[in-house]
Formats: sequence, structure tokens, C-alpha cells
Amino acid sequence: MHYDYLIVGAGLYGAVFAREAADAGKSVLVIDRRNHIAGNVYTKNVEGIQVHQYGAHIFHTNEKKVWNYVNRFAEFNRFTNSPVANYKGELYSLPFNMYTFNKMWGVRTPQEAAAIIEEQRKEISGEPRNLEEQAISLVGRDIFEKLVKGYTEKQWGRDCKSLPAFIIKRLPVRFTFDNNYFNALYQGIPIGGYTAMVERMLEGIECRTGVDYLADRENLNALVDTVVYTGAVDAYFDYRLGYLEYRSVRFETELLDMPNFQGNAAVNYTDRETPWTRIIEHKWFEFGRDAEGKELPKTVISREYSAEWKPGDEPYYPVNDDRNSALYAQYKKLAEQEKHVLFGGRLGEYRYYDMDQVILAALEKAEACLHA
Repeated sequence: MHYDYLIVGAGLYGAVFAREAADAGKSVLVIDRRNHIAGNVYTKNVEGIQVHQYGAHIFHTNEKKVWNYVNRFAEFNRFTNSPVANYKGELYSLPFNMYTFNKMWGVRTPQEAAAIIEEQRKEISGEPRNLEEQAISLVGRDIFEKLVKGYTEKQWGRDCKSLPAFIIKRLPVRFTFDNNYFNALYQGIPIGGYTAMVERMLEGIECRTGVDYLADRENLNALVDTVVYTGAVDAYFDYRLGYLEYRSVRFETELLDMPNFQGNAAVNYTDRETPWTRIIEHKWFEFGRDAEGKELPKTVISREYSAEWKPGDEPYYPVNDDRNSALYAQYKKLAEQEKHVLFGGRLGEYRYYDMDQVILAALEKAEACLHA
């Protein structure tokens, strides 16, 4: 059979484009190198708990168009992301807010908190030259040392003085008792998990998993008119200009015979000595209850370890520094010369996308291609 579109990657970008193409009457084949659909938002049912296999994914958006779109395929719960920071056993609310400042300094009013931060900011004069100076200029030395430095150095594998300032352009600082991490109008987790949501997106569309496009591209290209490629852009071109850099993440996941491990979905470990960056307790994304509303007797936790990416690892976060941005610009020129291939998504465009941004980008690309 010949297809109008081959979608390489069954994650959010690929699934949204596939849905739009199928609804426009196009024939579509979706393939994925992994043995499952849903990409990095893949969730797996373990003892009634929807486990986020590739790290926590909390949907949030201010785009009503995107919110309405995802609600076609899933009902969302009212989960609100309120992470906790653990610094050597001291617990702080995130993002930085009056609960954080009260714990840090004993202050009770916004004026007291603002005065301390303002005083500590004076340590940095002139334009910040690195991430450490940028962070101190925004939130002061105390918060930087306890809640930013260790976590950031683990995440990026580099000293904060060696990291560019733009990585932390803005740190959320709220002089209110508000620990809702995402300042978004719409937020939640799809009831029953993301995999079920993506399954509904791909309903009626042919999908093949365990298929490596790059290993068999000649035969696969012969089946289709247009390829939508959501894999790594440098891999597509066989790394001919060199490797783009990523940060990767390793997970240690455990099923525990207890109802409650840490009392919160996400706890960040912000000291440098703890090897993991955070622990996710998956059951709290759905309030510790199964689909029937029963309390779950067990729990599943995942420790996350940040790591330097190397070929064969799963790439997670693009390292958008000057070197990599310049290299990607060269790959982008090559991509634009591929007449029958569209590059999209986090890896195809070498940029960090939130889920709503991925969906919006896929909708816009589909609109441009299908209704041109």
C-alpha cells in the first residue's frame, strides 16, 4: 500500500499530525522505534498506578485551543503541580513563594522577604556573566545556595559558574502564599494516563512499533509521498556535521509495599551530595486512587539521575548553548533542502518544548501542509 504520510515517531507531535492528516482524508502510516506508542509521555499501569515511564509529565497551558484539543481525547483531572525541595532534610515549597521565604528566614510579610532578596542581589553588579551570577541577581545568595546550585549542577553536569546565564533568565519569585508551580490557566493529568490519550488520537490509523526508520529508510520512503520526522535531526543526517549535545535521564523505579512514600508527586533534592535530582511518586498524579476511586495500598517511586548523553542513550534536553545552536542552524539548512521530509518536535527541531507547545506546533504544521 502507498501512503500520503509516514509519521516517524508516535509521540505527541507525531500523533497530533497523524490525527489531523487522517481527518483530512489522507492515508497515514505511523512508526516508532520503541515497542510502544506515546513517546516520552508513555504511561504504564502498575498495580493500578499510571507510571510515567520517562519522567513526570504534567499538562499545563494557557492556550484554549490546545486545551480543547486534548480534551477531545481524554478527561483531565485537577492535579496541581506543587513540588517540594529537600535540602539536606530541610523542606521548602517550590516555586519560590512566601512559604519558602518563611522557612528560609522566618519572615511573615512580602515586604520583609523582598527586602532580604533586594539586599542579597547587590552582590552582583553589572550584567551577569554566568548562571550563578544570574540566579543571585534574581533571588539572592541564600536561595541560590540551597535551592538552585546543587540541583542545577546535577541537572547539567557542570559548575554553575561554567553555565551560561540565559539558562535561568527568569526564576519565578512570588510574594504570595501560592505554590502552584505552573502559572497556567489549564492544568491536569489525563485520567487513565497519557498512553490511553494517544491511543485515542491514533484510533483508526495504522501504527507499527519496533520499527527503526533510519535503519530502513529507503524501503519506508518508497511507501510514501511525505515523511514527518520527529527523531533527532543530527541522526537523520548521520551526524555528518557532528553531534548535537543533549542531557539524558536515567530512572530507578521501585514498587513499594506501602501506601505513601513521600506524600507528594515530586520532591526535588537540591543538595549536590544526593546523586538523584528528584523522586517522583506516581500515584499522587491521580490522588492515590485507582480508576474506581479506591485508595491504592502500594506505591511506585522513580529516582531521576541526570547524565551526559552519548550515542545509544535516550536524548531528553537539548543543550542550547552557542556551540549547539550554531551547529543546529547548519543542520536546519540541510533539513530545509529535504523536499519530501518535514522535521518537527523536540528532537527534530532541537528545542525544548512543553507538551502544549508540541501540540500547537504540530497543529500549525498540519494546518499549513494539509490546507495549503
